[in-house]
Amino acid sequence: MSTTAEGVVSGTAGEEEEEEEGVTLESLRRKMADFARERDWEQFHSPRNLLLALVGEVGELSEIFQWKGEVPRGLPDWEEEEKQHLGEELSDVLLYLVRLSDICGVDLGKAALRKLELNALKYPVQLCKGSSRKHTHSSSNAHSRSNEDPSCGTSEGLPNTGLHR
Repeated sequence: MSTTAEGVVSGTAGEEEEEEEGVTLESLRRKMADFARERDWEQFHSPRNLLLALVGEVGELSEIFQWKGEVPRGLPDWEEEEKQHLGEELSDVLLYLVRLSDICGVDLGKAALRKLELNALKYPVQLCKGSSRKHTHSSSNAHSRSNEDPSCGTSEGLPNTGLHR
């Protein structure tokens, strides 16, 4: 059984099998395409419209954390209802991102793997491990300065996860 960004629940034998094996980006892409096609919503799913919808959902996700300050991993102090709401908003963001990538003709899984590979080259472990300083060197000259300035991370002082660069 699955729930779409719009709250529609469906369940088939194939979907139950998929849940046991794990959800893939491809299965989400297909489900979102079917969902839009069945409702004749493809006419509204331009890259711009999907991007704006995605930004709106990121805003809703941000509201959940807005006044909480820092929260520990696993959200141990959160009520189950809050965690469920978080899951719904995270899902909205994911589903719009998958749909946007599909409409733009981008294989999101391949693009994400490629980006991780590029970030591994840009932020080598020996230069970046444990550092929260801003990475200011290209991978070509970083090795020559590895003993002088092992800097990596974001300008906000957080370690670079490779997900936002």
